[in-house]
Parts: sequence; structure tokens; C-alpha cells
Amino acid sequence: MDARATVTPFSTVIRTASHQQHTEAETSGFMSDLLGGRLGVDAYARYTEQLWFVYRALEDAAGRLVDDPVAGPFIRPELFRAPALERDLAHLRGGDWRAGLTALPATVAYAARIEECARTWPAGYVAHHYTRYLGDLSGGQIIRDKAERTWGFARKGDGVRFYVFEQIPNPAAFKRDYRELLDRVNADDLEKQRIVDECKRAFDFNSAVFRELGGEFPLSA
Repeated sequence: MDARATVTPFSTVIRTASHQQHTEAETSGFMSDLLGGRLGVDAYARYTEQLWFVYRALEDAAGRLVDDPVAGPFIRPELFRAPALERDLAHLRGGDWRAGLTALPATVAYAARIEECARTWPAGYVAHHYTRYLGDLSGGQIIRDKAERTWGFARKGDGVRFYVFEQIPNPAAFKRDYRELLDRVNADDLEKQRIVDECKRAFDFNSAVFRELGGEFPLSA
């Protein structure tokens, strides 16, 4: 039998291996309360602030990685979220939103890990890139819909622009192409396992942020 016929695509391996961590992040108390409409818009704004720190880390590093043989193929400007986040924060917090911006300790650790990977281990950066952007294109749309209905944002307008990929007209096709990039990633089997492990770690960072947000916005008994 041709062994190549039974090789599982790396995009499937990484999705399957990180499923538990992914589920734990998605079903955190904070996110469940937010999507359930049990928290106010201030909690949503605070979450959006944390995203800004994470995406600044991802996108500030992108220019240095464009020519990297591992991370370079994943650098797609149409994915960039920082400008949309800044528009959302201006809408949520006002024009001086930067003045009151603070990162939670878990967010600081998350952004620092992304920066470290971008600087010293581009394959690790890919793990964080995949975890964030493919999640935004998928489950992020559920958050957008809930936010529009719960807090009255204009459909795909200010307040939810982070979730609107205006330069990606066909998200399904884009995600297919992205998974093919993962399948062809310039890494041997050992390095691929390290990418999988870092992907799990990325979801753990997300869960830590949600825990701290839950501490700031506990539901009253």
C-alpha cells in the first residue's frame, strides 16, 4: 500500500489536536455570558481592547516575516485587523480611546509570546496566526451577529468591524486556501508537532484572557 495515500493533511491534524483547547476557550464563562446577552456593552468593549493588543503583536511583526520561508506565505494583508479594531474602539470608547487602554496580565503574556515567536521561531508565529485569523473568519461571525442584536450596532458597522473582512469576499474559499498553505508548510514532522503544541498554547492564552475578563465582569448572583 502507498503510505502517502493515508497521510492525514496537516490542517486536519492541527484542527483535531487542538479541539479540546479550542472548545474550552469558546465555552469560557465570560464568552458564554457575553454571547448570552448577560453582560453589558462595556464588557464587549473591554474584550475588544484586549484583542487590539494581540493583533498589534501579530501585525507589527508581519512585515519582518514576509520573506520568511515558513511564515511568509501566511502574511496576507487582507486579514489584518488592527485598523478595524481601532475604528471599533473609537466607536465604543470615544476618540481618546487610547488614553484609557490597558492590557490584562494574561493579554500582556499572550502578546509577548506572539512577539517572541515572530522574533525567534516563525513556525510558532504560524500557530498563533492560524488560531486567531481562521477563528475570526469562522466563529467570529457568531460574535458579530450577537453583538449587533444585543447592543444595536449597525450591521457590519462601527463596533463590529473587527469581524468584517471586507477584502475577503469569499471566506469559505479563503479558508480552503489557508488550509492548503498549512498542508504545505515548510516544516518537517518534528516541527509540525511543535506547531501543534504552540497552537494548543495559543488557545490556552485565550482562555486565560477570558478568565481574567470574567473576573472583571462577574455576573451578580
